Amino acid sequence: MTYQECLDFLYGQLPMFQRDGSSAFKKDLNNTLALCRALGEPQTKFRSIHIAGTNGKGSVCHMIAAVLQAEGYKVGLYTSPHYYDFRERIKINGRFISKQAVLGFVKRMQATIQKISPSFFELTVAMAFDYFHKQKVDFAIIETGLGGRLDSTNVVSPLLSIITNISLDHQSLLGETIALIAVEKAGIIKSGIPAVIGERSAETEPVFENRASEVGAALTYAEDHVRLEVVEWGKDDIKLEVEYLPDGQRRKLEVGLTGRYQIANIRTVLTSLDILCDTHNLCVSADALGYGLKMVVRSTHLLGRWQKLREKPDVIADSGHNLAGLAVAMDQLKGIESDQLRIVFGVSKDKSYDPMLALLPKNAKYYWCAADLPRSLSPDALKSAGEAHRLQGHIYASVSEAIASAIREAGPDDLIYVGGSSFVVGEVLALSL
Repeated sequence: MTYQECLDFLYGQLPMFQRDGSSAFKKDLNNTLALCRALGEPQTKFRSIHIAGTNGKGSVCHMIAAVLQAEGYKVGLYTSPHYYDFRERIKINGRFISKQAVLGFVKRMQATIQKISPSFFELTVAMAFDYFHKQKVDFAIIETGLGGRLDSTNVVSPLLSIITNISLDHQSLLGETIALIAVEKAGIIKSGIPAVIGERSAETEPVFENRASEVGAALTYAEDHVRLEVVEWGKDDIKLEVEYLPDGQRRKLEVGLTGRYQIANIRTVLTSLDILCDTHNLCVSADALGYGLKMVVRSTHLLGRWQKLREKPDVIADSGHNLAGLAVAMDQLKGIESDQLRIVFGVSKDKSYDPMLALLPKNAKYYWCAADLPRSLSPDALKSAGEAHRLQGHIYASVSEAIASAIREAGPDDLIYVGGSSFVVGEVLALSL
């Protein structure tokens, strides 16, 4: 088996949510537990931090990893989905898992795979745990896939559980209300393990409080712990004044991200690191904190978060792919001046995409497209839905044709935004613009 044949097997033979949607979602932990038993319980052999939430969890994972790396630790990072390279899912200190390690794992696990028929996600979680154990990481930062309670990653016993925020997404799997979705996310809160909540709301607070009380977990809300004041929105970073509310300490920080939605994520990261210091004596120096947050993109290979891909015309790609995520991206887009706004847009057909379309600006020119996945909504259907919201544009047979056309038609002072789906963003990131 070659590496490409290995990928073909992973993508083609295993149930995969990215391709198949809800039919690939396993509503229990049995397969993951069986995989871990076959591997010698690797999830118990490294220290972990577990992150769930509707939006922002990937950014929080990368920022925590970057700070711990800057402190000199060997840090594993498991995130999903990937944009264009499967190995993005499993990294150590920003380096992708090797092709040899992926191939070797799949070969070793062939008999177990045939026996229990895991999903793509279940197998890749087990691969990450096995790799982190074998590579002797000091810490592993683990991002949930869907939900939390029944997510395959929820077999770890972490130092800290983090829930970034709750909004409507994947309702058919997680529940039709904010409170029901919060119940699923709250499933990562475990007995005696402290938990940080990134954003509170009237609907979610009782859910988190009840769960924490049931299992005996100390709960901290980030907004009660850290106050942030933006000093300057830079071209390549955010300059902040930070106040730690428990003791009144203040400091300045520069964070190498530009999405305005990152403010809540930064607050969550700072709170989480402070709680780790209090509960596990895991203190990071001021230098490591500053360097890690400033260099987060480079040191962890963070992709797709308000990422500028080129200039003249500017092309910005952002992975906000649900109503809440797209709303904050559109707010930031409104503040950018351009001669003409052009939007390359595609969505998954199992999303509630009509409310998303209602957020999009009427004065933009649209390039309707679909990622190369069965879950994608067809450009024809997307164009028709867009026209109901007075959004005008043309359909394209592929994401690459859509972005190429947008760049070709754009003047140097136009702005091109790519979004609607992580998979559309991934196909653009794979191109050399």
